[in-house]
Amino acid sequence: MAKQAKPKIKNESQYEALREQGMSKEKAARIANTDRPEFNSTPYEYCTKSALYEQAKKVDIPGRSRMTKEELIQALRNH
Repeated sequence: MAKQAKPKIKNESQYEALREQGMSKEKAARIANTDRPEFNSTPYEYCTKSALYEQAKKVDIPGRSRMTKEELIQALRNH
C-alpha cells in the first residue's frame, strides 16, 4: 500500500500556529494556503476592514456586508 503524500502547506508557521490554537488540520491548511499574501503573514487585527471583507467574500461568509471589522475577524477565524 502506497503512502499518501502530505498536502503542501504554503505557510508552515501559520499552519502550525493555527493548529496550536485548536483549529482542525483541514481548516488550518485552507487558511495557510490562502493565495493572498497579507493573510499569510499579517494577523487579522492588522488587516484593513476592506481586506477582511474581501477574504470573507472569497470564503463565502454570509452577512459579511453588515459586519464590523471585529465581527469579520471572528467570522474568518471560525470559518
